[in-house]
Amino acid sequence: MRWTYEWVVDKFKGFHSDMNFLLPSIFLVLTLVTAPAAQAGEYKGVVELFTSQGCSSCPPADAELARLAEAGEVLALSYHVDYWNYLGWKDTLSDPENTARQYGYATTWGSRNVYTPQAVVNGLDHANGADRNAVSNLVEGFASAGTGLNIDISLTREKGTISVNIPEGTGKAEIVVIYFDQTNTVDIGRGENMGKKITYHHSVRDIEVLGMWSGAQMSIVLPETVLGSKPGRGCAILLQKMSDKGTPSEILGVAAWIPSSTN
Repeated sequence: MRWTYEWVVDKFKGFHSDMNFLLPSIFLVLTLVTAPAAQAGEYKGVVELFTSQGCSSCPPADAELARLAEAGEVLALSYHVDYWNYLGWKDTLSDPENTARQYGYATTWGSRNVYTPQAVVNGLDHANGADRNAVSNLVEGFASAGTGLNIDISLTREKGTISVNIPEGTGKAEIVVIYFDQTNTVDIGRGENMGKKITYHHSVRDIEVLGMWSGAQMSIVLPETVLGSKPGRGCAILLQKMSDKGTPSEILGVAAWIPSSTN
């Protein structure tokens, strides 16, 4: 199965302007392959923190997310929401798409409420992002039970491309690519955190659905130009089930390319 060039161009038109790449240079090939399955995944879990620069309860959770990102045992991602922007400070990293993802999880779980700082683990459950023990217990509990991250996908970056391999498995899931910044340091001038200077780690800047996985072994190749010209841009691939409501649910597999200070 091969996606057409026209589909690719249309798909990538929605990228943020700071991605700065030429559409004619884009290629994305999605094919069935017979290569050996990827080796066991390197991540114990996925922790998605929903946070805001305008939330006085969030800095401890941001610090905990930074610790997780630097430790590297889980894929740690920070989603800045926009619903606290009215408090006197507009979060410089906020995006309505991040807010929509958080509300999507709430819909999956049959809840009308969201909060910050909320840490979602493996797309399955949540805890206060500042509560190290609660988040760790979720990660360890899912890992011990074998819940989530059972599809060992891999991602490599070389020779101008980003290659993703997804082994054969069971079930159906969306193939979601997450683009994030390694770090962003922000001087907060107003609002509940006025006067604080905070360095945020792995802040999500864009989310794209590349296609669907239905259990067949697959390979995806992206040009590394999708990372844009900004230094310190990384990306992750999530293989994520959708609920019967069309909202995000269990994460079946994950792989990521994490920038370093030398990238």
